[in-house]
Amino acid sequence: MSAVLQPAFDIELFDAPLGAEILGLDLNHPLSPRAFDRIHKAHLEHHLLVFRDQRITPRQQVDFSRRFGRLQIHVLRNFQLPSNPEVLVISNIIEDGKPIGLGDAGHFWHSDLSYKETPSLGSMLHAQELPAEGGDTLFANMHLAWDTLPAALRFAVQGARAEHSYLAQYEELRRRNPYRPPLTPEQIAEVRPVMHPVVRTHPETGRKALFVSEHFTTRIVGIPPDESRALLAELFAHSVLPEHVYRHRWAPHDLVFWDNRSLMHLAGGTPDHLRRKLYRTTIEGDTPF
Repeated sequence: MSAVLQPAFDIELFDAPLGAEILGLDLNHPLSPRAFDRIHKAHLEHHLLVFRDQRITPRQQVDFSRRFGRLQIHVLRNFQLPSNPEVLVISNIIEDGKPIGLGDAGHFWHSDLSYKETPSLGSMLHAQELPAEGGDTLFANMHLAWDTLPAALRFAVQGARAEHSYLAQYEELRRRNPYRPPLTPEQIAEVRPVMHPVVRTHPETGRKALFVSEHFTTRIVGIPPDESRALLAELFAHSVLPEHVYRHRWAPHDLVFWDNRSLMHLAGGTPDHLRRKLYRTTIEGDTPF
């Protein structure tokens, strides 16, 4: 029996500093190499793609994600899907007194897994349950942040490197969220601090982007701590100016795929009494340069 061929699909750009919508595509059906190539090129050009009304299984999400590269497993393994450990559950839902997922993911601006030697290429987030209000996700274009950086700041960060640490805000998050678990010594060893360029070059497009975040970047190497804090504060503030940011308002069954080499993101917040659940897969990238 021959595979069902995908019909033609459209790509519609958002009126925003980033992002595009894929229309007329059903990921239940196989993607031809030509269709996949078109999606890949659109992802590189627009940094974020929204696939509407995707009624796919976690395994299908994993399989689609794997077409872009090897998948990374999050250090908090208690929020994996048992049947598909590559999937991290993002949720504020409490059942039997326990959280079913990571409820405070995205509280600070960040790029996923920037604290690893090989940070994420990109992440896919698939909506399972959405609240009646709130629950938006914001994305900031770090290429634009670099392109519009004032000359004095450009000079200050040329050739600079910064430390990224998963532990940077971890205890603050635990203070705010009693359900966030303490890390074991083995988990802490898994997320030792790493050094990355403050300005990274996208390995596929060659475009430069700022690569620091309030969540994971702890210091700029080689300068006094007070100067480092002041410089990072300026970079953080500039990165998320309104003209750099797209706000995604989720629709049922949205699958959002963004490039962590180009963007940062932030959870907009969900009222505690409203249920929100999404499934995340994360694709491994390479060492930033």
